[in-house]
Amino acid sequence: MKKMPVFTTSMLISAALLSSPTTLAAGFQIEAQSATGVGRAYAGDGIIADNAAVMAINPAAMALFDKKAFTMGATAIKPNISVENGDYNAAINDNSGAVSYDDAGNLAVAPNLFLIVPLNDKWAVGAGLYSNFGTESEFDDSFPGEYGGTSSIISADLALAVSYRLNQQWSFGAGLDLIYGHGKFQRSLDVDANKTITIETPRPLPDYSHTFTVDSRINAADVDASGAGVGWNVGTTYELDRNNRWGISYHASPEISAKGKIDGPADVTIADTLYVPLPDFAQFSGYNHFKGTRFALSYTLGWTDWSKFDKLATDGAVNTLQKFEWRDTWTVAIGGTYYLNDKWTLRTGYKFDQGAQDKITTISVPDSNRNWLSAGFSYAPSHDSSIDFGITYLLGVDVDVHEEHAGVSSIDATTHTDALIAGVQYSKTF
Repeated sequence: MKKMPVFTTSMLISAALLSSPTTLAAGFQIEAQSATGVGRAYAGDGIIADNAAVMAINPAAMALFDKKAFTMGATAIKPNISVENGDYNAAINDNSGAVSYDDAGNLAVAPNLFLIVPLNDKWAVGAGLYSNFGTESEFDDSFPGEYGGTSSIISADLALAVSYRLNQQWSFGAGLDLIYGHGKFQRSLDVDANKTITIETPRPLPDYSHTFTVDSRINAADVDASGAGVGWNVGTTYELDRNNRWGISYHASPEISAKGKIDGPADVTIADTLYVPLPDFAQFSGYNHFKGTRFALSYTLGWTDWSKFDKLATDGAVNTLQKFEWRDTWTVAIGGTYYLNDKWTLRTGYKFDQGAQDKITTISVPDSNRNWLSAGFSYAPSHDSSIDFGITYLLGVDVDVHEEHAGVSSIDATTHTDALIAGVQYSKTF
């Protein structure tokens, strides 16, 4: 009987959690607050204010409304995650060789709901419910379970905001973001017949060692955790006139304390709480409707503080599960709006979105630079309502990935992620 190398629970639980922040991060940070935004690659969405969803980006833009504004809708995200030219080398089974996978991305749907209420000609308040993160990847048993498995994130953001109009040019706003998130991550190991494996807990936990013979796919990590945090945001807008305006906003994000099941092999519990630091982000947006035409140009320059996400920590004995050392990212978007007539509005846009991962890459939810190609339209059944639709094709680039678990296995592969994003909503002022 051949005895396999000893490995600790922290070794494989960190592998499972590796995909958790990737889903939360630029690897698939989702902008899903409006269908109009989807239709123009979110260019200028912090200042255009064509519906109440603008408060999700810039609370000061609520001052642009002189009537109550209501918006509700949903955004669907379907990523296509593929793995090519994979070379898998295992010490615990006889599956070494070439591996690949066609499509590991599952459909996710993120609803949204916003209401802005002007109190007078100076003050306005607003509330919104939407999601910044909502995606899932799932690999079946044909792919090595310690690098594939299931990775799922669902989040909800309750936004509360207030704005104040100082004069005809300047407005200011501030708000709170109450964020709830739930993550589920599963990893497994294939171990061949007549081989034994020893599980040991890491120091300084009480000594625990269990040796057993395996002949199948065994559980390597099982995480099911949820938590909440409170962030804040501020913004300002400047209006040269009704056709030319600009806005700046800043969002300070919380560290989410996710509690639940955080187990490794043999159901060994490594911790009860996982700490996930979400990044801060800032945006500058502009909108220019050219005089005498039906065309308007919009644009956004964004920055995200992904270097804030330097590691995954827990309240367990092994405080640092995984270091990341990600980089801050920039995004730039440009969009066009054509006001065809009183009933129809057409949109298009392009965005370049920089990936956050630097030296550390993953297979389960890969990250890369992305290009957004977007189009959309609105139909107004009445002067105070509209039905909006937007669609985006998101193109990633190939990324070479190397992952390994000492004494267990390693993999080298090329990953690629594209995505289709579609949004629909109904908006009304009253």
